Amino acid sequence: MLIADSGSTKTAWRYITSDKQIHQHLTQGFNPYFQTKEQISQEIKNVLLPELSKNNGSSPSQIFFYGAGCSSEEKCDIVKAAIRSSFPESEIEVKHDLLGAARATCGHSQGIAGILGTGSNSCLYDGESIVDNVPSLGFILGDEGSGAHLGKALVRAYLYRELPKELSEKFEERFRISKDDVLEAIYKKPLPNRYLATFSKFIFQNSMDPFISKMVAGCFSEFFDHHITKYPGYDVLPMHVVGSVGFYYSNILRAVATEKSVYIDRILEAPIAGLTLYHLNES
Repeated sequence: MLIADSGSTKTAWRYITSDKQIHQHLTQGFNPYFQTKEQISQEIKNVLLPELSKNNGSSPSQIFFYGAGCSSEEKCDIVKAAIRSSFPESEIEVKHDLLGAARATCGHSQGIAGILGTGSNSCLYDGESIVDNVPSLGFILGDEGSGAHLGKALVRAYLYRELPKELSEKFEERFRISKDDVLEAIYKKPLPNRYLATFSKFIFQNSMDPFISKMVAGCFSEFFDHHITKYPGYDVLPMHVVGSVGFYYSNILRAVATEKSVYIDRILEAPIAGLTLYHLNES
């Protein structure tokens, strides 16, 4: 079988042979809100297929794809058609990355699953399916606590001249960008959420700075206020988080969660290992 976890930045693939050998592959991320069937298909054909052939990978009988933006049948069909162009004989299942996060962390137990990567999302999971979801509204209206949200907070603070002098000088030396460069990237170029998330590395490298740590905590606080605390039992059920932002800022995330009476159990940088185990057990 072939299993994929796809965010807006990268897609992690696991190819499992009939004798249970596991091969890892990586391609760019897919999001049917920002990319066409042709663009997704091209990446699969140009990058994934050559990698599979190196390991003598035959066409998988089953493909399980969990992706950002796969929140409706229409969007799932775009991804499914793109995959089918390379694997016409395979049985293909395309689901939202949120279900992937829940299956990877909760398994068959009840809990709250959150995604904090380039974008953000969350759900209440009953052990089999998602029973409640406060909607993610994308990087313009929402994505609270995500890499794009952190990047937006940093860039705004810089352009509004709110960064402390030393941080502002570090930012200028590192990026050498103007207001026009930022607006061009966000409003005219493709994948603006991915662009904003690129600033997360700078934020992490300066996360001990009081201004930055407070900014990050504020972004996480919005995530809990707008999403997690809306679920019944949020202060009783365990919460699990997947995504690079949740993983690398876990100390700040856990501190904010405690303030909000939320218990965070597992924090995974990526859910693909958990998904691989889930589907191996199911098979």
